[in-house]
Amino acid sequence: MQAMSSNPSLIIVPGWRDSGPGHWQSLWADSLTHAVRVQQDDWISPTRSAWVRSIANTIQAQAGPVVLVGHSLGAIAITHLPPEALTRVQGALLVAPADPERRAPLVDFAPVPYQPLPYRSVLVASSNDPYCSVRTAGAYARSWGSEFVRLQNAGHINVESGFGAWPLGLALLQSLVGAPLALKAPVHSTEPVAHLHLQSA
Repeated sequence: MQAMSSNPSLIIVPGWRDSGPGHWQSLWADSLTHAVRVQQDDWISPTRSAWVRSIANTIQAQAGPVVLVGHSLGAIAITHLPPEALTRVQGALLVAPADPERRAPLVDFAPVPYQPLPYRSVLVASSNDPYCSVRTAGAYARSWGSEFVRLQNAGHINVESGFGAWPLGLALLQSLVGAPLALKAPVHSTEPVAHLHLQSA
């Protein structure tokens, strides 16, 4: 496992169709000092090889270790990373992972790898995510060796579900970084407090 660093780069990995304005990933990318956002050439018709290559190139462009922050299909793409990129990963926050076997546009990302990830990871899932059942998300967490955080009725943990800056997510990210998060601008939260309820971990 990669040694802990006080200032790892934070690699924001959006999912299918990107994370728009107001999404917690976008707010974090704008506010966190060491955040770098992955850019994909095609957000609408994703292919595993292209997406994974973009993530790996972004990781390898950083000077030191990285912590990954994936949402939806971005979380699944992270699990497909090649060995040369994995050596740089200190940890990963994997939020509302997609189930590519259930959606035709995402099928190139199936089958999802079911082996332990070689770094610390936290998987956050919702009890009523329309894109991935909580049972499937729990199976991912067990196979990847991830700490599992289950949110009650939090949808896809995105803007449509009422999530803004998502302070619980920031706290989980800080636990992976191992040091206080450096801010270049305040991260404002707009989501209801109820969405921060932890049903189980």
